[in-house]
Amino acid sequence: MYLIDQHTKAIMEECKERARDAGLNFENETLEYIVTNRDLLDLSPKYMIPTLYDYWVNDIEVLQQYAKYKLYPSNPFETVINSRPAISFYNDNNPDWLNIMIFYHVLAHIDFFQNNIYFSHTWDDDFVGIALADKRLINMYRSKYGRWVDYVIEFARSIDNIVGFYFIIFNQYIEETHKDPPPKLDFFFNHFLPDIIKANELDRYKYLEHFNELLEKHNNRAEQIFFSELSSKYPELEAIYNNYIKTKPKVTKYSDLLTFLNEKSPFLNKVENQWMKDIIVIIRNTALYFAPQLRTKIMNEGWASYWHDKLFRNDERICGHEIDYAKINAAVTSISRIGLNPYAIGMRLYQYIEEFADKGKLYRQFQELENIYERESFDAKTGEGLKTIFDIRKYFTDYNFIKIFVDQDFVDRHQLFVVGKQYNPNEQLIDYYIKSRKAEDYKQMLTDSLYHPPVITPDLDKTNENQLYLIHKFEGKPLVQEFIPEVLIGLEYLWGGDAILETTQVIIRQSEDGVYSEEQKKVRYLCRQRNVTIEEI
Repeated sequence: MYLIDQHTKAIMEECKERARDAGLNFENETLEYIVTNRDLLDLSPKYMIPTLYDYWVNDIEVLQQYAKYKLYPSNPFETVINSRPAISFYNDNNPDWLNIMIFYHVLAHIDFFQNNIYFSHTWDDDFVGIALADKRLINMYRSKYGRWVDYVIEFARSIDNIVGFYFIIFNQYIEETHKDPPPKLDFFFNHFLPDIIKANELDRYKYLEHFNELLEKHNNRAEQIFFSELSSKYPELEAIYNNYIKTKPKVTKYSDLLTFLNEKSPFLNKVENQWMKDIIVIIRNTALYFAPQLRTKIMNEGWASYWHDKLFRNDERICGHEIDYAKINAAVTSISRIGLNPYAIGMRLYQYIEEFADKGKLYRQFQELENIYERESFDAKTGEGLKTIFDIRKYFTDYNFIKIFVDQDFVDRHQLFVVGKQYNPNEQLIDYYIKSRKAEDYKQMLTDSLYHPPVITPDLDKTNENQLYLIHKFEGKPLVQEFIPEVLIGLEYLWGGDAILETTQVIIRQSEDGVYSEEQKKVRYLCRQRNVTIEEI
């Protein structure tokens, strides 16, 4: 692994100038490295962070990657990490014209990292340097405590998917603004509209747009005017809100289970176990650093694909390589008929939104049209497409990106559909078929594919020095049962007492006539002295 030569660096610097002229915004300092495929295999289990701490699972993943590479050799073009300065890695056999396309792709990624607000807690830190310091600390503890260090890492990593990412973002908002979000507005948009009156995404967007208009005109009086207008349409709103305030559960700083363990565990707070708390902090901070990437994959890859396509096709250096580019771009951004290609869906959504915003089709005047010919010919010539997608890049995650903008027009335009599969007993094969072409079904398929960790919090009334009592908030998806015992054994160790988990299991039954039905039941897991039992509540 070595830095790119001066010739290639000059190409990158010119790409930076053109990207900035197009509207992208990123810090000037970047590092670019040339790597071999073997380097990529070695770095991929560490999320491409060369200085990340060593862990035995990473070694196993590297060996697996080696075995896969022998059977299915691949040649990745680039990888970029969110660091200060931004670091990107390039394959050692890329020609100059391909590097130009890839540089545009990478610069768009960097723009996304440095401007999307869900990455804001990463903007001021050099994570590569932090990871190096963490690695050295863990190695020092390994020399002193041996394999117990890896036990703590494994137990902490088993729950680092439920780290309180949105709680961190909320706290950051409080620190920056010194005020809570208006509670009544939060209730109206996040509870009343979706949960009480079951408003669809378009109606919710209309209310939000109207409130923003009032805010622009009336400033501090906007909220008062907004709810005054709503009082006639929803007279029950005030009573429901008052009841919600009375019954709303209090959010504590212990919403993050790793933080709760570090602060309240009787075992970890023993003097001889203080070193374990340092490791848990490292695991938690690492998980928090990568959390926004998990929640913006479609947006991030779509944004990078949108810009490499837009910038490179207008770059005179493409001359003579149009066919080569078309082949590579099609391989990267073609729509997968079975499965999901985030590059393809993300790029086309940005293009779709830009076109609709340019024509004013995101506003009420168009949304209320029912005549198909009027919808096709509508053009208010607002010219706000580029501004709109930059705003989306700044404020959205994959979830609201999909929920708001994937509609029937988008699905029809790209001939998208949901694929079903069934067993063919005659041919002894799995048959794939088009299950639905409806936008709602396709949108649901996309949202089901998104990262959505479970919500598990400690019950402060039932937790004491002898037991850790956890509650899983059931959201339609049960926990993976095969992982529960191992995680509870780790939690029992970190707490120094029993680990108890309340959760909901889903049992699927098949009747005599072949009809499937679901049954939900609440269960309680108890881990005591590494022995896990389960009982129905």
